Amino acid sequence: MAEKETLSTVEILEEIPEVDISDSVRDFAGQNGDYYVREFKKIQSSQSGYCWTFNIASAAFGPLWATARGLWGLFWIFAVCEMVLLVMLGSGLWSDLGADKFERAERLQANYETMLERAATAREAGDEEGAQSFEKRSENLVRAREKALAEGAALQAGGTNLMIIAIVGLIILKVFEGCSANIAYERQYSRWRGDRTVRSDFNWAIGALGVAIVSFVYIVTLLRFTTSNPSELITDFPIGNQYYLAIASWIDYWFDLASSNFAFLFQGVSRGIRIILDGVETLLVGTPWPVVMAIIVIFAYRSAGARVAVFTAAALAYIAVLGYWEKSMATVALLGTASFLCVAIGIPLGVLFARNQRAFNFGRPVLDLMQTLPSFVYLIPIIAFFGTGKPPGILASMIFGLPPIVRLTTLGLRQVPKDVVEAARAFGATNTQILRNIEIPLATPSIMAGVNQTILMCLSMVVIAALIDAKGLGYDVLVALQYAAKGQGILAGVAILFCAIVIDRVIQGKFKDTEKGG
Repeated sequence: MAEKETLSTVEILEEIPEVDISDSVRDFAGQNGDYYVREFKKIQSSQSGYCWTFNIASAAFGPLWATARGLWGLFWIFAVCEMVLLVMLGSGLWSDLGADKFERAERLQANYETMLERAATAREAGDEEGAQSFEKRSENLVRAREKALAEGAALQAGGTNLMIIAIVGLIILKVFEGCSANIAYERQYSRWRGDRTVRSDFNWAIGALGVAIVSFVYIVTLLRFTTSNPSELITDFPIGNQYYLAIASWIDYWFDLASSNFAFLFQGVSRGIRIILDGVETLLVGTPWPVVMAIIVIFAYRSAGARVAVFTAAALAYIAVLGYWEKSMATVALLGTASFLCVAIGIPLGVLFARNQRAFNFGRPVLDLMQTLPSFVYLIPIIAFFGTGKPPGILASMIFGLPPIVRLTTLGLRQVPKDVVEAARAFGATNTQILRNIEIPLATPSIMAGVNQTILMCLSMVVIAALIDAKGLGYDVLVALQYAAKGQGILAGVAILFCAIVIDRVIQGKFKDTEKGG
């Protein structure tokens, strides 16, 4: 029965008359419309997904044809590939590939002759030992000269091979340009049938623009890579450092002015951070280590289970045995202070951004800047305004760790179902009640993920913060980098790794509990 139904369906499909696309293709292609009618029909009737088709105009003019036909993606592919191959061909034809090696050989020859003269002078003066030393140096110069000459000859010989590779590559590229052009153009035609804003017809003006782009790019690139002494207009931007010096001086002036006029504000922020940090350090560093270790292990067990508790105990034992206990707790105190401030500032900001689109539009570029600006760059204004030490290190960590909690809080609150909020508002709930009893509980998984990401990002800043005298485990890693102390650096790095894993597992455990509770 199924077989008969299948056959009848095939018969029905065969009875459907084929749609003639000739007029549509002519309207789309414009110039040489009959040619594209034949090629498009051939492509569309192919059962294998590919059929042999070759566009002579595309093979001859490549990126210029693609530009005139509106295929900008194909234009850039063809243009870049042709440019690379033309540079290879030009290097083989015009540039002296071994020139720098031969110049080096000449310099070595001059030094060799100088050494021989010094050896002769030393021998005449009766300094046989000095003469032998100069002769030994001259022998080394001879070997270096011979090596430079051999390398130069090899590069010159490689010029012919480079030309052959470039010519073969250009032939292959032209064949590819011809074979792929009609297929790409047929796809554009299919898009044009559904959307008449898609480029169609042959545009001579756009083609002229393609000629200008290709000519400029090819000529400048070939002059840069195929001539021995390219013009300074190509290699160096024709402006000195006068603007750089003026702008840098202007920035220095305003930084100094702000630092002197608002010193009371910066000092107040530092004192506030120092109060929180001192309290956390007293709790973690001042409390006897067995008490702190026991509390951490118990908390890990209650939050994430026995396996995480065992791993936490092993990680803390590693830290304590290697003498990193106090530095690790100081690092965790710095991390805890930075994370606490990020959460205290980030969640209210996330609530504001979730409810006020204008505020979010203003804050989003700032968050992007905080995440993308290199850490060494924003250390400069922190040092200028706050000096060095642990409070500036916390501020640097906050700049890097604040965006995740803000973004994920905003995302979680915006994903709360609107019908739930409307139902609560219909029952007379105020905005504060809706936020506290509905939106925040439903957004808690996203908020907890933001807290986790913030903590880990703050921890990743401990080495950077050590550059401005924040101490902790990051300082050991920094010293190891300065003096190439491999063992010290690896041990301190593993201690930081264990701190990160313990914090991550505990937070993830709390996050899973929150999800189950929700």
